[in-house]
Amino acid sequence: MEKKLVINVADHETRVALVEDGTIAELFINRFDDAVIAGNIYKGRVQRVLPGMQAAFVDIGLEQAAFIYVNDVLDNQYRDIEAQFLEIEDAAEGDDTEAASDVSSVFDDQPQRPIEELLVEGQDLLVHVSKSPIGTKGARVTTHISLPGRFLVLMPTSDHVGVSRRIEDDEERRRLKSIVQTHKNDAYGYIVRTASEGLSEEKLIKEMAFLKNLWDTIQQRYRSAPTPSLLHQELDVSLRAVRDLLTHEVEKLVIDSPLGYQRVLSFLDTFMPGMKHCAEQYTGSEPIFDHYNLEGDISRALKRKVWLKSGGYIVIEETEALVAIDVNTGRYVGKHNLEETILKTNLEAVKEIAYQIRLRDIGGLIIIDFIDMEKSVNQEKTYNALKDALKRDRSKTHVLPISELGLVQMTRKRVKQSLASILREPCFYCEGEGYLISRRTVCHTIYRALVRDAYDMAGDCLTLRANPEIAELLHGEENRLIRNIESRTGKQVEIYPDDHYHLEAFDIIESLRD
Repeated sequence: MEKKLVINVADHETRVALVEDGTIAELFINRFDDAVIAGNIYKGRVQRVLPGMQAAFVDIGLEQAAFIYVNDVLDNQYRDIEAQFLEIEDAAEGDDTEAASDVSSVFDDQPQRPIEELLVEGQDLLVHVSKSPIGTKGARVTTHISLPGRFLVLMPTSDHVGVSRRIEDDEERRRLKSIVQTHKNDAYGYIVRTASEGLSEEKLIKEMAFLKNLWDTIQQRYRSAPTPSLLHQELDVSLRAVRDLLTHEVEKLVIDSPLGYQRVLSFLDTFMPGMKHCAEQYTGSEPIFDHYNLEGDISRALKRKVWLKSGGYIVIEETEALVAIDVNTGRYVGKHNLEETILKTNLEAVKEIAYQIRLRDIGGLIIIDFIDMEKSVNQEKTYNALKDALKRDRSKTHVLPISELGLVQMTRKRVKQSLASILREPCFYCEGEGYLISRRTVCHTIYRALVRDAYDMAGDCLTLRANPEIAELLHGEENRLIRNIESRTGKQVEIYPDDHYHLEAFDIIESLRD
């Protein structure tokens, strides 16, 4: 599979596309007025402890206070207990902030004291942002710090050494783990990342020293900095993509900014000199995303309905609580029998669903309503196909078998805003409802308002101002409503269209005839 990174740098935003076989697989967007702070480390102060929620608010210098759960608070009483957890997948490869969450999971099974015994209001706290602010929710922070490098992730609050699951060779896994354990002369933990596969012992040792020095610097800043303060800032989106995505699997990096290109070369020269040949500056006159035909994929990722090649389609509905995905046969009628048609549609939908979830960066609870299948063997095929399709997703997913109602329940780790929440905003017209009151219903509402107000108004004429479409309907198909009002009240109704009126808005004003 051909993979490349395509980076578009503008004054107002940077977009990084991971392209697989000519199609966007993942898109990262950093707008310079957005609070993309995941991965940053702050010196914060506890504002309020909430025993009922076993959580606390922490002031880290942003408009919204950050939120910390009890499991994310380091309990020094259990600092030296060796964690019992599986060797996690590449902790920072999907997103640097995953490292912080994975470190937190190390302590999930340990005895945990109540948060009111761990934190007090006014207490200073060293915290790592595991999730940027999303919507009205403030950032989520943790005291389980993690510092991702190119080959390793340093975990100062754990002494465990883990190896990425993506390194499948057992002998290589043992070699890498042995190197780290042999040269670990501190109580810190390390995660060996996928990019370390085949790496020399010397390079691993150098990165261990680099990360340890970085952690020492952060601690020194913590002791002298005021509260709240930013102690360590994560790399910007382009350099983060270079560090985390530019591996032996990615054949090329293309960037359209001369300054950005030089920064990438400088970063590669320092940390990944063997990869400098992969970087290329785009100098074409056509916008880089247009040149690689990527804008269409982005537009398609914002649509509610996504068509399948067979003629079927899926519908993706995002709500506050969950994301619902519905599969339909659409125009596809099949060739032999109904069960075969349904199975083929479901299997085709599986690939598109996995792709859309990854591209849109949908997180949280996801419910998939496949077309009902009578045969259990077909349900099993669809379920297994979904699990296989999700293996390419670097965010953690958990999928339950198809239920008796034909539904699949799954979760996907949510770290940052979805693509839709970045690129869209609620409709100013329907205010996010997704529907408007029908024009006929608005006419009937106006009729009732005229009946109610006519007798309280002294004038012999009623002036109605409304949206032009409503005014046209009242002059035409619904004119009987106006005639009825005039007959009942003896007052003339004059209708004036006004472009400034919302479709559902209107005003009734009393006036006198000339």
